[in-house]
Amino acid sequence: MPTRRAPAAPRPARREPASAKSEQRIRDILRVGREVFAEKGYERATTTEIAQRLGVSEATVFTYFRGKRALCERVITDWYDEIIAAIEAGLPREEPARAQLDWFVRTHLRLFLIHGTGLCALVLSEGRSKGQDFSGTLQPLQRRYTAPLMDLLARGQASGEFRTDLPLRLLRPLVLGPMEHILWEAVAQGADGAKPPIDIEATASGVSRLLWSALQAPDAELAALRALRADVAQALRSHG
Repeated sequence: MPTRRAPAAPRPARREPASAKSEQRIRDILRVGREVFAEKGYERATTTEIAQRLGVSEATVFTYFRGKRALCERVITDWYDEIIAAIEAGLPREEPARAQLDWFVRTHLRLFLIHGTGLCALVLSEGRSKGQDFSGTLQPLQRRYTAPLMDLLARGQASGEFRTDLPLRLLRPLVLGPMEHILWEAVAQGADGAKPPIDIEATASGVSRLLWSALQAPDAELAALRALRADVAQALRSHG
């Protein structure tokens, strides 16, 4: 007589994906959280105000985020993700190194200031002050953010357009240092309503010219003219 098999153990219930309502609630909390952190900085922002602006209880915010710090870290991460995606997708890698440098400088300033200076202030200062160290969140984001720049610098050195007598680790702060200083200036001007905002296009143009003079390889422009002359001569011979 065949032995009866024991009934199969019930399969564990599969976890259902978050409902559309929950996903929308998270997006709403992040949107308003970004507004409040940008307006007030980390210390003065409260989850109570975020909840009030949304018209929900503070407990609802805590349903999705453990607390103010966790929410702020997510706001910063999402903001950097947007900037990183724009840089990675838009960098014109087929253009000459100088054109890529111009694009990076202009786009860097635009993206960091497009929503005003509040998030810049959060990342540059308030997120690191009074014991609120966000370096664990910021460092990997900043490494990802600078990766396209490092790639640009490396390719510029390989092509002979950028100087090769200095290592990449020194060229990176050469590019980012002046722009961080400008962001600090923009934050200070934003706090003083009497001062007009910086002119991003004019500032980016000036910074780009300054950086190019420091980054270009010796005789790079002369070499480019020689290459152009050789191309023109070859074209004339081909049609001669």
